[in-house]
Amino acid sequence: MKSINKTLALIAIASSSAAFAATDFDTLDVDGSGTISQAEASVDAKLMSMFSELDTDQNGELSKEEFSEA
Repeated sequence: MKSINKTLALIAIASSSAAFAATDFDTLDVDGSGTISQAEASVDAKLMSMFSELDTDQNGELSKEEFSEA
C-alpha cells in the first residue's frame, strides 16, 4: 500500500504544472524520506540535468546538503 501511495503522489506531482517550478527541497521530497530520489527529482528538468553531479555519494538520492549545492 505504501508503494501505491508513493506512486500516486509522484504521478500527482508530475501532472501538476506547478510541480515544474518546484525548487524547494521539502516540496520535492514527496515521500518525506529526507532525501530526493531520481523519481522525485524528475519533475524538475534542471535538477535532473545536475542530479548525477550533485549526488556526490552516488547513492541515487540527494540529501539536503547535496541539494543545497544546486
